Amino acid sequence: MGSVETFPRKPGAGTIADVWRVAPLAGAGELRVREMRLEDCAAIRALQRFAAPALPPSTLQQLESQRHIFPEGQLVAVVDGLIVGAASALVVQWDDYALDHTWKTVTGEGYFTTHDPRGRTLYGTELTVDVNRRGFGVGRALYQAQRRICRRMNLRRIIAAARLPGYSAMKDAISPEIYAMKVIWGDIADPMMRFQMSQGFHYCGVIHDYLPEDRESCGHAALIVWLNPLHTPPRPPAAIESERRRVA
Repeated sequence: MGSVETFPRKPGAGTIADVWRVAPLAGAGELRVREMRLEDCAAIRALQRFAAPALPPSTLQQLESQRHIFPEGQLVAVVDGLIVGAASALVVQWDDYALDHTWKTVTGEGYFTTHDPRGRTLYGTELTVDVNRRGFGVGRALYQAQRRICRRMNLRRIIAAARLPGYSAMKDAISPEIYAMKVIWGDIADPMMRFQMSQGFHYCGVIHDYLPEDRESCGHAALIVWLNPLHTPPRPPAAIESERRRVA
C-alpha cells in the first residue's frame, strides 16, 4: 500500500473566499492523497475525459504500465472514497530532452518506459482535477505531494509542460511565446498556467508541437519548473575516498 497524505478542511471561514471554498459539496469530507491503485483506473479516465474532452484519456494499459514502473509517482486525491483528482510523474535524465522533446518522447508514448531511476528530474506528465472541485485545494494537494516525492528522492527539480488552451483563439495574432508571457503578465486569463505559477513553478519557454492532438493549444505547451530548495548534490567519489582515509 502506498503512502497517504491528509489535508484537513479549514475549520472556519474568515473571508468570502473561504466560505466559497468550504461550501457544502457531495462527498466534502477530508481530502487525502495516496498512490494510485489498479481499481482507480476507470475513475481516472473519467476525470480526464471531463477535464479535457478534446484530448483522449489515458488507456488502461498506459495507466497500468505507469503504476508498474514508478508506483510512487502515480497519485490520486480522494474525498469520502471518491477520486477527485489524479497526477502522474516519472523520473528522467533532463539533459536528454530539454526543449526538443514531445509528450510521446519523454513519456515513452504514455507507458513510462523512459523512466530512469538515475535521473535527477521528476517530470510531471498529468494533473487532473474534478471540474466540480476546482478551487477546493485538490490540485494544490497533488502538487504538494509531488514536491514531497521530489524532496524525499533528493531530486533537483520538477518539470512539467503546461497546456495553453486559450491559444487557438489567438494563434493568428500572436505567437505561443507571447501568449505565455501575457498570461504571466496578467493580460490573459489562463487559469491552468496561472495556477501552476501560484504553486511555485517558473516559466522557461514554449515547447512547439509538444502534443499535436491538443488543438486548443495548437499542439504547443509552456515548459515550467520548480526547483527543490533542499536538493543536495551527490559528493564526487574522490571527496568520499578522501574523507574515508581521514577517518581511518
